[in-house]
Amino acid sequence: MIDHAPKASVLLVDRDPAIARAIMGYLSDQGHAVEWVDDGEKAYNRLDVQSFDAMITELNSHRINGMRLMAVAKDRNPEICVVLLTEEPDVELATEAMRQGAYDFQTKPVNLGKLEAVIERGVGRQRLILEQYELKRRLDEHYGLTNFIGKSPRIIKLCELVRQIAPTRATVLIHGETGTGKDLIAQAIHNNSPRRDAPFVKLNCASIPEALVESELFGHVPGAFTGAIQKRQGRFELADKGTLFLDEVGELSPALQAKLLRVLEHQQFERLGDSRTITVDVRLIAATNRSLEKMVEDGSFRDDLYYRLRVVAVTMPALRQRREDVPLLVDHFLRQAAETNGKRLDGITRNAVDVLTRYDWPGNVRELKNTIEGMVVMSRGGKPLDVDDIPEHLRHKATPDVGEIRIPAGSSMAAIERIVIAETMKLCGYNKEQCAHTLGIGLRTLYRKIKEYDIR
Repeated sequence: MIDHAPKASVLLVDRDPAIARAIMGYLSDQGHAVEWVDDGEKAYNRLDVQSFDAMITELNSHRINGMRLMAVAKDRNPEICVVLLTEEPDVELATEAMRQGAYDFQTKPVNLGKLEAVIERGVGRQRLILEQYELKRRLDEHYGLTNFIGKSPRIIKLCELVRQIAPTRATVLIHGETGTGKDLIAQAIHNNSPRRDAPFVKLNCASIPEALVESELFGHVPGAFTGAIQKRQGRFELADKGTLFLDEVGELSPALQAKLLRVLEHQQFERLGDSRTITVDVRLIAATNRSLEKMVEDGSFRDDLYYRLRVVAVTMPALRQRREDVPLLVDHFLRQAAETNGKRLDGITRNAVDVLTRYDWPGNVRELKNTIEGMVVMSRGGKPLDVDDIPEHLRHKATPDVGEIRIPAGSSMAAIERIVIAETMKLCGYNKEQCAHTLGIGLRTLYRKIKEYDIR
């Protein structure tokens, strides 16, 4: 596919039409989109309505000089490539122009090849900076606080808590149901801490066979057990000077709980099969979807380890506890899924969002994300996603809204009429006059229907 997009958008400011035509012709032939104005005031107006990659302007432009125009242009685009043109060489003026942010300073007659090379370099540098900014933004979006999408009081409070505890060395225990985003909180704490440039190491204690968890945590030496043929560093060593995130910490055996407590208290341990003590500097963040308090009560979790882990406790809210965030999450996951799967969509209807908001989401944000991706993949495109695109089991389990009536498919008209009258009576507090008015029928008709359908 041929890319017809211009290399750069250039604003040219020069009173001389002959010079302007020469510059425009040459730069256009090189693939740039050039717009010409003949005085500084017109340039000022163009900068107000359009962003340019580069600007070539006379130093002594009519009405508004080139130095002032450069300041205005940099207010709109701080990385814009500005080339100032002048009739006579002036080293002192050129130095001042470069100090204020000009990319180059040239005298007339203009060397067109040199001018184009300067623009290429300047615009290339500008785009590299923008790419770096976009990369940082995406990293922040993926790992930072911006990944907590929502406006609910619970999410706002959660973000404030992360900012408060992140700069400290305190051990953190995150509690929440599966799919609430406990790992995102752990990553955000690390990324907003002084350890952000050190390793962030994860281990899910429930995803590894119990016999291998100790090796994963502390490492081993050759011969420590059958199959251990070479030395291996454990997660604590790998996380030295950084953060170790232990997910599902409630799955650790009593023996490993004791060893973990020792590391937390002394920052020391031994590899499996080795007598040499290793000292590390690791901040621990643990997470669980189980009640460690109840496990302490029944003796399956050490109380001293529990209190050592929950120096700071963070509770992740379930999605059903912050339903007002569902529309924002739906929009985010919809755009994400469409981009990932190469789909063109026209959004989602309000009715569909309402149904999604009323569902309880036992799998929380993870379930919502997967549901939206499935809807996007199965969509035919060209129209908004609607209620029919929502999985059937989810539609049936969505809690009815206030005043909404649930009517089973296949009901007879008489059954439907009975349900509607009975539910409207409840809604009106069994005030028959109000119920008749709401239904748009006479009071005598309502009495007759109540008797006919035996509504009580």
